[in-house]
Amino acid sequence: MNKVHFVGAGPGDKELITLKGYKLLSDADVVIYAGSLVNPELLEYCKEGCEIHNSAHMDLQEIIEVMEKGIKENKSVVRLQTGDFSIYGSIREQVEDLHKLEIGYDCTPGVSSFLGAASSLGVEYTVPEISQSVIITRMEGRTPVPSKESIESYAAHQTSMAIFLSVQDIQKVVERLNEGGYPMNTPIAVVYKATWADEKIVKGTLEDIAVKVKENGITKTALILVGQFLGKEYNNSKLYDKDFKHEYRS
Repeated sequence: MNKVHFVGAGPGDKELITLKGYKLLSDADVVIYAGSLVNPELLEYCKEGCEIHNSAHMDLQEIIEVMEKGIKENKSVVRLQTGDFSIYGSIREQVEDLHKLEIGYDCTPGVSSFLGAASSLGVEYTVPEISQSVIITRMEGRTPVPSKESIESYAAHQTSMAIFLSVQDIQKVVERLNEGGYPMNTPIAVVYKATWADEKIVKGTLEDIAVKVKENGITKTALILVGQFLGKEYNNSKLYDKDFKHEYRS
């Protein structure tokens, strides 16, 4: 029996899907894609006659029914998810229902938007002696967040942070980052639709970012990146230091 193929679509740019993901997508008989979160240009890779469904208009049961029908008809089924489905991809609930139906699946990872955003900014999250960790999180909304994973508790580390699904409350995010430990002069960037043709980047500090985001009309589909990795201070790595010896360079 065929499997359902979960494929990470990448952050937006149609060329940032993996080669394996592209092959699965171009060979698919049925594609269920994650609505406005996936660049519709990716659907240009689908073959003629491919049955395409926009999951923005579907609930979980409807998605599973399309998958089950496709598999029973011995068709190749692709679930095309935004970025990489391991981050806020809602894959678990789909997989659990497939298990109940004894339908197999496999997963092809994609490039997450937090990686696409860093590339657009030309930065790295891990700068020697500045930041060696990245926190990926979101602020609670209609979906709760465990109390021990609050923005304030993570801000106490003052490391690099990528905050998803929260730009609509940017002022509240700023307040909580500051309460947790980031000083108001901490650099911050908001990247709207990273790697898409209409990408927009807004830079500032905790002091002024909320005003700048409002002026630019950004209310959704944006990442908030905060931390000193965005600042001017940096240190060279040991890896390419001429005096640093290792097994490949003496």
